[in-house]
This record gives sequence, structure tokens and C-alpha cells, in this order.
Amino acid sequence: MRKKTHSPGELQQELVKFFELSLDMLCIADLNGCFKRINPAWQATLGFTTEELCAAPYVDFVHPDDRDATLAEAARLTAGMDTIMFENRYRCKDGSYKWLLWHAHADFQTTLIYAVARDITERKRAEDMLKATAAELTRSNDELSQFAYVASHDLQEPLRMVASFLQLLEKRYDSVLDEDGKEYIHFAVDGAKRMQALIQDLLSLSRVQTGVRPLVPVDCAKIFRDASDNLRIAIAEADATVTCDSLPEIVGDNVQIAQLFQNLMDNAIKFRGTGAVRIHVGAVRRPGAWEFSVSDNGMGIEPQFFERVFGIFQRLQTREQLPGTGIGLAVCKKIVERHGGKIWIESDLGRGATFFFTIPDKKPGTSG
Repeated sequence: MRKKTHSPGELQQELVKFFELSLDMLCIADLNGCFKRINPAWQATLGFTTEELCAAPYVDFVHPDDRDATLAEAARLTAGMDTIMFENRYRCKDGSYKWLLWHAHADFQTTLIYAVARDITERKRAEDMLKATAAELTRSNDELSQFAYVASHDLQEPLRMVASFLQLLEKRYDSVLDEDGKEYIHFAVDGAKRMQALIQDLLSLSRVQTGVRPLVPVDCAKIFRDASDNLRIAIAEADATVTCDSLPEIVGDNVQIAQLFQNLMDNAIKFRGTGAVRIHVGAVRRPGAWEFSVSDNGMGIEPQFFERVFGIFQRLQTREQLPGTGIGLAVCKKIVERHGGKIWIESDLGRGATFFFTIPDKKPGTSG
């Protein structure tokens, strides 16, 4: 069966139909900057008639702030370079402006420019709203972090005074206090100390969010030694064995990386099981990042709590069972995220837990 062939005239009619039906703004312009032919989408988008748009140089319809860039792009076209993903604003008949996205090609045999523009005004409006929302969220978070820092800092001294005077009261009037009185003072002192610990942890959390320092080379082997030294009393009391792989040098905030290691190691000691305590810090090279792990043989965590433990004030045990404020792992998560990494858990209840985190490669001097 022979296929039907189309005459040049029929092909021309088909192309004209596509030209007329396109929702995108199609145009043909000369190298002098005037439209020679435009499709109906132009009038539908801008409101000007075909005659009005073709009667003046197209740059006359361009937003004044975009004219230099538009003329520069036109010069690129006449130099033989295609226009790809160029954006500018065109005036509508009602005086408003529409954002257009352009692709264009110059044909030097016909000395004409063939171009297609798409109305992206709604997309640009959505992008502006997103930027404004993000800026407002950043401002709000900064204010909240600053408030938390100031409030926590200002609360420390009154609490320290309360605890000190209660202890002085207990010491000076020990002989006249009955057992109930001593117990009440003990409860008050304990409450003040727990509040001080909570404030310290809140300060740590706010410092992660507000204390942006340039990233520097960090020797993780030294960080591990320093963390082990800081935790030596807790390690000795738990009779724990703490080991590590050969740890790399990374680029990060050295103060926060030290806090991250120490918090995770302290967490492993705190949530130990009944047997001999073993803690191991490892590191594996991944594409574009180092992946660290802090493993223990402690009590472990059930899978449904893997995400919850990283929330602020989230605890799986009561204060009577284990001390703590429920902020330590939230601080770890903030530190890792500030460095552009991820943190997660693998664990079985009663068989220990491994906390993994990644620190992506970065150049010294950049910010997290």
C-alpha cells in the first residue's frame, strides 16, 4: 500500500496550523530588532495586537531593567550563538509585565531570527513567594535561636544562686532540720541542678544554630582522643573499653565535631547494658564524604524510635531510670545537618546500637 505524499503546499499549511495553535509565543524577527511575524499566543499573553507588536522594535516592549541584557543576547544571536533559557520581562497592554523564557536561533541565509517564548510569570511569582517565605523562616529561626540563647544564658545565674543558697541553708541549719526538711531541700537542689543541665544543653543547641564559624581541617583521631579524655571518669565508672579505627582528617567546625563525637560516645556509655561495655568508633570512605559510626553493645533501640530519639526533649526512659535532658542527640543531628550530612541509627533491642553519620567533603574556609 502506497503512503500518501504531501505536496509542499500541504506541508506549509500543516506548519502554519501548528504555528497558529501553539500556546507558546512563536515569532520570526529580522536582524534589525523588529518582529516580522508572530502567532496568536502573543496577543493572548500581552494584549497587544499583531500590528501593534510588529510596528515597533521589540526592545521597546522589554522592561527597562532588562533592555541591556536583551540587547546583549541579541548581539550573541547575530554572532552565531543560540539563545537558550534567557529570561526577560515584556510589557502588557495594561502596563503590567510578564516574565518570558526564550529559546532562539539566527538563520543567516534568510537573515531572520526564529524564536519561541514561554510565559513563566506564575513560576517566577511562586519562586519569589518561596524565597520570601524562606527568608522569613530564616529570620524567625534566627530570632528564636537568639531568644533561646539569651533566655538560657540569663537564667543560669539565678538558678546557680538558688542552688547555692539552698545548699548553704542545708549546711548551716542541718541540726535543726528534721528529715522532711532535709528531703525538701534535697529535692529543691536536685531540681535546680537538673534545670542548670537543661539550660546548658539548650545553650549548646542554640550555639549550633547561631555559632557559624569557617570550616577548618579537623583531625578526627585527635578529636577521639580528646573526647575519650573528657569522658575518662564515665568510662572508668562503666569499666568500658573504647576503641577506634584509623580516623581521617576532615573539613568541619572543630568545636562542633568534638561535641558530636563526645555526645555519641557519652550516649553509648549512658545507655549501656549489664555486661562488659564495648564502644567502637569507625570511619569508612564514601563517594564525596566520610561515613562515621559509633557502635556499642548496650541496651539498643526499637526501630519505631529511630527518628524520635533525635527530637528535642525526647527520652525513652524516665529521669529516675537514666539521667539526661533529652537534648544531646538533637544537638548531634543539628551539627551533622549543619555540615551537610545525615545521621541515622541501626539497632536491635538488647543487642546494642550503631549511630552512623556522614560529613561531606568541603574546602577549608567555607561555612557549613
